[in-house]
Amino acid sequence: MFIMELTYTAPVEEVEEHMDAHLAWLDGHYASGTFLASGRKVPRQGGIILAAGASRAEIERIAEEDPFTVAGVCSYRIVEFLATRTSSYLAPVRESLPG
Repeated sequence: MFIMELTYTAPVEEVEEHMDAHLAWLDGHYASGTFLASGRKVPRQGGIILAAGASRAEIERIAEEDPFTVAGVCSYRIVEFLATRTSSYLAPVRESLPG
C-alpha cells in the first residue's frame, strides 16, 4: 500500500487552475480501484492519497501523470508500507508480511 503525499510548489490560486483536471484524474483512479482515500492536508499545503493494488513503479507513473505534476504545481513523496492490519472496510487490500 502507498501513501502519496503531495505538496504544493505554487500558490493555491495557481493550483486551483488545475483542480478540475486533478479531480478527473482522481476519479479515474478511484474507478480502477487503485485509490482508496484522498483529501487536502490541513493547513492546505497539498494533499494525501491512499493507494493500493499497484507496484511502486506504477504509483510513481500515476503521480507523474497527475495534472498538478504536469503543470508543475506540486511534488510527490511516496511512502510504501505493508498494511497488515486494517479496518474491516479495507480487508480486501490487507497485506501479509513476506516470508
